[in-house]
Amino acid sequence: MSQWPSTKAKRLFAALSKIGWSVKRQAGSHKTLEKFGYPDYVFAFHDGVEIGPRMLAKVAKHTGLTPSDL
Repeated sequence: MSQWPSTKAKRLFAALSKIGWSVKRQAGSHKTLEKFGYPDYVFAFHDGVEIGPRMLAKVAKHTGLTPSDL
């Protein structure tokens, strides 16, 4: 079983903001996020979309997110 729960994109974005990611620019629903020490990350989810464990693990790999951050 995965350590990642399913969550809404709005909650994921809030968690990324909480750990230091900020919006560098936005074009439509695509937000380019930045954080010192990491390459930019494109967050391309609509707020109400449910994000599953596999996608959360992929996001975490690029952003340093942990399950406890959610």
